[in-house]
Amino acid sequence: MTMPHYNVLFLCTGNSARSIMAEAILNRKGRANFTAYSAGSHPSGAVRPEAIRQLESAHLPVDGLRSKSWDEFATSNSPRLDFVFTVCDNAAKESCPFWPGQPMTAHWGIPDPAAVQGTEKDIERAYREAFMTLDRRITLFLCLPLATIDKLAIKKEIDNIGRQ
Repeated sequence: MTMPHYNVLFLCTGNSARSIMAEAILNRKGRANFTAYSAGSHPSGAVRPEAIRQLESAHLPVDGLRSKSWDEFATSNSPRLDFVFTVCDNAAKESCPFWPGQPMTAHWGIPDPAAVQGTEKDIERAYREAFMTLDRRITLFLCLPLATIDKLAIKKEIDNIGRQ
């Protein structure tokens, strides 16, 4: 029996760091059964170089990663979304567009590493911590038996993951 294929959208306000890292992590770890995307409500237009460095240090591909608007995923021509995860507090509080297909949603808030001020090591640590939290949550998500549990149980589990 083949597992279904799932499309996942990670949202953040600027789509320059956290959502980008989540997209790269899930596309690598879940590549057989998942396609990840990322977007922002107010995209910055550029991926943060610190996020790129973090992904490269984890040996994840960075080709094709770009900051983009969530509007790209709210049209009838967009990929059908199964899951939408907000990874920053601002995007969780904003009014989201209608997602065709009514995907399951959850908030997986992560402190913004781009907001950290301090030494280069402080900033690097903030990006590493954001990456590790996303990596852990995505690993837990990938362990869920999505094809065999009901939607209510899935919703409970993805909400719980956001608190870990």
